[in-house]
Amino acid sequence: MPVNARRFIRKMRGGAQAHLLEADDGHFYIVKFRNNPQHRRVLINEWIASTFLQYLQVAAPETAIIHLTPEFLANTPEVSISLGNERRNVEPGWHFGSRFPGDPNRVAVYDFVPDSLLDRLENRNEFLGVLVFDKWTGNADARQSIFLRARLREYVPTFQGHALRVGFLAMMVDHGYIFNGPHWTYTDSPLTGMYFRPSVYSSVRGLDDFQPWLDRVINFPEEVVDDALGKLPVEWLNGDRDELQAVLEKLMARRRRVPYLIEECRRASLQPFPKWL
Repeated sequence: MPVNARRFIRKMRGGAQAHLLEADDGHFYIVKFRNNPQHRRVLINEWIASTFLQYLQVAAPETAIIHLTPEFLANTPEVSISLGNERRNVEPGWHFGSRFPGDPNRVAVYDFVPDSLLDRLENRNEFLGVLVFDKWTGNADARQSIFLRARLREYVPTFQGHALRVGFLAMMVDHGYIFNGPHWTYTDSPLTGMYFRPSVYSSVRGLDDFQPWLDRVINFPEEVVDDALGKLPVEWLNGDRDELQAVLEKLMARRRRVPYLIEECRRASLQPFPKWL
């Protein structure tokens, strides 16, 4: 269900110039605006990615469509986009929100941790799952993630332990550059989509380590694609429905290509999988 923005918290780093806003459902969201500097299409990419990652069982924030009213924008001048020395107004309407994991005044979230903590992640293997996703969707950016301590049952789809158990975990974020960002093409390169810390791949010995995500992609159901498309706001598409449909048809046609794309990572000059047999 769409929710309404009600309070500005702060601006975030990054090319999309997202803002952290509180919404009237009591949650906080990192919001990318429809008229962001990267392009309107990155909102569509983010929405599709969130639906797909949920099916693939890779930890990622919940998402929502965030409504910014003219009254909210008029009363909150901090919500704006900067282009050089110019200030661009954010358009009222529907925008993309990625839920912040809790109250930002109480929950510590990190975008960088030392290798010693990476080794202690409860869901470190999901970096392999999201690499399968990134190769399939042609993510032209490096893999982005955030880290936090939280109840694992709330954030890790595959966790089966005690409901109150707390652990250190990673969540995959920032998917605006799947489909090569606003270009909606597939330009496969061995090292795109990979996380910049090679230790998350240190356990890889072969393609079997990328299961069950490889099988989930190869057998990815059309119904999940239809579900993502059916919930997109029309104003995000702005006449691009046919082109988006073509991109998604190519996506489904390249499902069986993903093992080959991972093999290409293995042969890259940086050798991200040193234990591959």
